Amino acid sequence: MSKSDFEHLLEMIGPSIAKRETNIRQPVSPQTRLAITLRYLATGDSYSSLSYTFKVSKQLISKIIPDVCQELINSLAGYVKVPSSEQEWKQISREFEIRWNFPHCIGAIDGKHVMIVAPNNSGSEYYNYKNQFSMVLMAIADGNYNFIYANYGAKGRSSDSGIFQETPFYNALLENSLKLPRPEPITQGGTEMPYVIVGDSAFALTENIMKPYPGIHERGNKKRIFNYRLSRARRIIENVFGILCVVFRVFTKPIPLKPANCELVVIACVYLHNFLRRNSVSRSIYTPPQTFDFEDSEGNLLEGSWRRELSSFPMIDLQRRGRPASQSALCIREQFADYFITPEGRVPWQNNVA
Repeated sequence: MSKSDFEHLLEMIGPSIAKRETNIRQPVSPQTRLAITLRYLATGDSYSSLSYTFKVSKQLISKIIPDVCQELINSLAGYVKVPSSEQEWKQISREFEIRWNFPHCIGAIDGKHVMIVAPNNSGSEYYNYKNQFSMVLMAIADGNYNFIYANYGAKGRSSDSGIFQETPFYNALLENSLKLPRPEPITQGGTEMPYVIVGDSAFALTENIMKPYPGIHERGNKKRIFNYRLSRARRIIENVFGILCVVFRVFTKPIPLKPANCELVVIACVYLHNFLRRNSVSRSIYTPPQTFDFEDSEGNLLEGSWRRELSSFPMIDLQRRGRPASQSALCIREQFADYFITPEGRVPWQNNVA
């Protein structure tokens, strides 16, 4: 983070986190409060370590971090928002088509278990399928590595297959209140196709959520090509989670806070991610060239630098389970697969890498 980014954040939230001076002691300045919080998010350092560095008591730090995270969320909410019009959704769709050759794609979705220290008296509520304590971060990214939606708070014990279905976003999708564009043909005179979100096998196949075909398929098979094309678009959200873990090292070990404060920490990191990608100068510092996965001229995948900075990925994938899909959802996936092998829909290198 640049000095100007820090000062911009301080200008936004400084008045909200300033404390009045008393006769007993001088208050901790807004600058120090913000610095303590950002240091915690960036390192995951213990309160003892932060206390030594900033000469502030652990007890006060335990109050400062949630307070500042809440103000960051309040002030940065405008940087992470679900599109509110057909035009905004279509802009995301154009990004995915231009950059990732997946038409009618309006987002890439994934969910990860974020490790936490077991809350007091919680029993097995937060105990996940990998025998660790966690809460789930569910997120959707646009085609430019920005979050457009994030939900954190589902307990680790929750059924992975049902976590997304419990989110406000999914309910809005079911109620048709997201203002998605109406289905349109991808090609002139073609069948009307819905706008879709791409995910992996942990998600159910629906008319608006595409997932890979199960199984292994021969090279050149349309199902294999579809899976390749979907994975290119879905890789966006995988990279976003990756950079989140590299920059905000609080994710690299179990977060030792109460669940409500864990939620503030995680969502503050999500909002800061978009804030730090808001312009070219901030972006060049936060995610310099080749941070994310990229491809050579022949379509071969080259790993982004974030992968080399993590010895192992600290978040846990959602559990993958096969679930029945409607005939209409299966038909839509088939239509995308057919399109990707047409002269108009194929990319030149797909048969070499898929």
